[in-house]
Amino acid sequence: MKIVSTILTILAVLCLGGAALAAEELLGAGATFPEPLYSKMFDVYYSQTGNKVNYQGIGSGGGIQQILGKTVDFGGTDAFLTPEQLAKSPDNPLLHIPTAMGAVVVTYNLPGKPQLKMTPDVIAGIFLGLIKNWNDSRITGLNPGVQLPGDPIVVVHRSDGSGTTFVFTDYLSKVSPEWKEKVGAGTAVKWPLGLGGKGNPGVAGLVQQMKGAVGYVELSYAKKNNLPYAVVKNRAGNFIVPSIKSVSLAAGASMPDDTRVSITDTDAKDGYPISAFTWILVYKEQAYGDRKASKAKALAKLLWWMTHEGQKYNADLLYAPLSGEVKTKAEKIIKSMTFNGQPILK
Repeated sequence: MKIVSTILTILAVLCLGGAALAAEELLGAGATFPEPLYSKMFDVYYSQTGNKVNYQGIGSGGGIQQILGKTVDFGGTDAFLTPEQLAKSPDNPLLHIPTAMGAVVVTYNLPGKPQLKMTPDVIAGIFLGLIKNWNDSRITGLNPGVQLPGDPIVVVHRSDGSGTTFVFTDYLSKVSPEWKEKVGAGTAVKWPLGLGGKGNPGVAGLVQQMKGAVGYVELSYAKKNNLPYAVVKNRAGNFIVPSIKSVSLAAGASMPDDTRVSITDTDAKDGYPISAFTWILVYKEQAYGDRKASKAKALAKLLWWMTHEGQKYNADLLYAPLSGEVKTKAEKIIKSMTFNGQPILK
């Protein structure tokens, strides 16, 4: 019996050693918008598979730069690539794999932490610097009964290339002709005024520290920092609370096969108007540089897990899970990944 026990122990050690050898470490960088979700997903994935995923929240602009420079295995972005960015890799297309949907909220630091109502023109007016004080009649008129101070409004925005900025400015460009003409949409824009914070954590931190501040962050960052956020009037004329349900409703439009779509200023009756998808960017052909087939397979398996089993972690962190239609499109994209021309996942 002792010999059998010893043999079993040796076999167990060999199996564990084989698993450790088979494990791959993947490197990603980019959007801070989904970073709380990705941190949870990657912790769970490591515990289940032994494959470590090192993700650095450096902003969508940084994530796009890193994947274009092929210094990471995948990039994270809330801004789908422009035709000009896609053209930088004509022989090996970059794929967009959606992982979640989320809400960008207008958050602020005011006494009593009221949940204010805001309209598109008020939001644009604040960030254009046209509405300068919290007791401006355009804000108080929407919020009767709320005692708003005469404090000056301190605008806080992102200082880095940001998908959250793209979502927010894309929305403002759709609802405000003046914003579209003077500022426009992009991962980085020339702000008319305000202070810059790095990442969603930086903006949330500045708003939390400064009396009278206003900024824009992904919903989970406002919740995490116990900051209030606005109920926003949508195109249908309804004031919508940002939530998993209202974000999911905003995404009711048909999804293109490449999944590159904006869902801001939704026409859904009960959809939250500043909603967005977030994506993982990977190259279709994984045999580039000195990449190994084992790393390519580990990446494809991670993406499959994130869009399937990993979806159960979305709701607890205030991200909307992928719909059946979107998940089907994600499956097709992941299955299109190849190594030396051969499909990675059968």
